[in-house]
Amino acid sequence: MTSSALPSGFALDGDDLRLDPREPAFFEDPYPTYAALHASGRGTAVWREGRLRVTWRQEAVSKLLRVRRFGRILPADALGRADHSAQPSHVSAFYALESNSLLELEPPTHTRLRALVTKAFVSRRVEAMEGTIRTIADDLIDAFAADGEADLVATFANQLPVRVIARLIGVGESVSDRLLAWSHAMVAMYRFGRTRSDEDAAEAAARDFSAYLRDAIEEKRRRPGADLVSTLIAAESEDGRLSADEMVSTLVLLLNAGHEATVHAIGNAVAAILSHDIDAGALLADDASADRLVEEALRFDTPLHLFRRTALEEVEVEGVTLARGEEIALLLGAANRDPTVFVEPHRFDPARAPNPHVSFGGGIHFCVGAPLARLEMRVALRRLFERLSGLALAGPLSVRDTWHFRGLDRLDVRFDPVKP
Repeated sequence: MTSSALPSGFALDGDDLRLDPREPAFFEDPYPTYAALHASGRGTAVWREGRLRVTWRQEAVSKLLRVRRFGRILPADALGRADHSAQPSHVSAFYALESNSLLELEPPTHTRLRALVTKAFVSRRVEAMEGTIRTIADDLIDAFAADGEADLVATFANQLPVRVIARLIGVGESVSDRLLAWSHAMVAMYRFGRTRSDEDAAEAAARDFSAYLRDAIEEKRRRPGADLVSTLIAAESEDGRLSADEMVSTLVLLLNAGHEATVHAIGNAVAAILSHDIDAGALLADDASADRLVEEALRFDTPLHLFRRTALEEVEVEGVTLARGEEIALLLGAANRDPTVFVEPHRFDPARAPNPHVSFGGGIHFCVGAPLARLEMRVALRRLFERLSGLALAGPLSVRDTWHFRGLDRLDVRFDPVKP
């Protein structure tokens, strides 16, 4: 998934960056552009098309993810909530969910909600999911193993994470297709150049998703189980620590984030492995080398390429002063290819160590589902390469026009057919 071509409109002139994220030469392979940014000697610029400042050096990105002089938002009240009152009415349901989303909150509300959600991702609970993940992976592989060919995005990567997170949360796998559709529609709101059609689809998804979850929550009130919904319901009754709206927003975020990023992480990892001369089977047979392979896949072609931060006070970044309330975009994909931190950053090295990538973010907004995502990747890759001998690419890679969430539309592979 690499080339040497720069987008035709790319230019970095002093503090002015011109880069169209919808240009195929960029979203199909952003890494030559990132290399040019690193080679410029600069660490930040104002991105004209993005209408905000960006930074790309690993040291700066890692720091800005953690320092408390920056937040995900500029809180509008003492509870750490954003003000969405200026948003148009045709996306009111979408922003009603955003107003209670962990990603759009700061302390103290963020602290309270994250503490509750973290209970679902403690190591013992995540580790206990390994057998479930393996079963789901094998069930998916069984459906196409005899064919000798498959699109691994449609048949595998797109299916496994949503089934896993649905089981963890406690909603039925039978609605996986609806969950996928709602997730895709809502995530499109974060793309550059979104359209009114994108907004209408996200609004409809937000309404339907919320209604479905409210029904699911009521069912869990009647019949609680060993799942996250039941855990949150218990927390809701403890001195009002969790409102119904907060519960719905939290579940939407976990289902969307727990699916969308992991789909692309699995697809991108398989593509990277098959595009290089790597004996994945041998590496995946050992837990330690399998873990290093997963970390390198996350660094080499991370799903999330941009994360916004907001200055909570006047602060200097890379020699530039940001005013309170000013946004800066962290280019995570570029930080993961910083040549001052990673030796031969454009080489896929499954043995790379240390590997201080920033693919899961950092600080209080570090991905709460990172342990589960890592486990899903290790199990998914292991089952694919153990069961499908001769696994190889069977066509060109098709990259989605969603640069901020980098992933494949399809991943055509061939392998030795497995007799039923």
